[in-house]
Amino acid sequence: MPSKKALIRRPSPRLAEGLVTHLEREKVDVGRALEQWEAYVEALRTHGWETIEVDPADDCPDSVFVEDTVVMYKNVALIARPGAESRRDETAGVEEAVARLGCSVNWIWEPGTLDGGDVLKIGDTIYVGRGGRTNAAGVQQVREAFEPLGARVVAVPVSKVLHLKSAVTALPDGTVIGHIPKVDRPALFPRFLSVPEEAGAHVVLLGGPKLLMASSAPRTADLLTDLGYEPVVVDIGEFEKLEGCVTCLSVRLRELYS
Repeated sequence: MPSKKALIRRPSPRLAEGLVTHLEREKVDVGRALEQWEAYVEALRTHGWETIEVDPADDCPDSVFVEDTVVMYKNVALIARPGAESRRDETAGVEEAVARLGCSVNWIWEPGTLDGGDVLKIGDTIYVGRGGRTNAAGVQQVREAFEPLGARVVAVPVSKVLHLKSAVTALPDGTVIGHIPKVDRPALFPRFLSVPEEAGAHVVLLGGPKLLMASSAPRTADLLTDLGYEPVVVDIGEFEKLEGCVTCLSVRLRELYS
């Protein structure tokens, strides 16, 4: 049976100091961000997900974006080596959490860099964004870790956004969705659906037709509703100021061995 566990991590008190790369810095309300994070976590729980809170990393402003620290495939956890050196202390607590869950643990090694937000899995195809945070050596190490397990790894250029999953995610049927101005090479995906808002490119598959998505993409929510999906909408506006989205606030572990 598929597992429905999700790693989460409480926002750091230093969240407002988080990195921004493609956006102008805006003031972040840390108290409001905590409320939004709690509502996000509750949405996961309401839809059947068991949330596992990783130990806080209060000295790491970006640590709430826990997806960037690890990539899961089957029962293997590949611990990332973030492209921003200031984020590398975030991985230790996540490594401990996945080890406690019985995962086989591998690592990205120097000179490789990899952010988990650059990895989009669709079945056994793993798309890895090659951009500002993930380098060629990191992509190659993903191949070495996962191709022997049956994965097919496809490198994708990323230049217009922070991470691959800032540009695209996938619907339950495998269709990739993205906002065209932010996608480098939409033709690389066998099935691609353009959405009208940048934030509409980000969905978390909750199970069945339910899609967790940001309230900042109402037109995309309408489009997906018209296609038979059921958007579950959360406000993550404070995290969006730091280039965050619904995918990067959790790590979904769907294939843990029982």
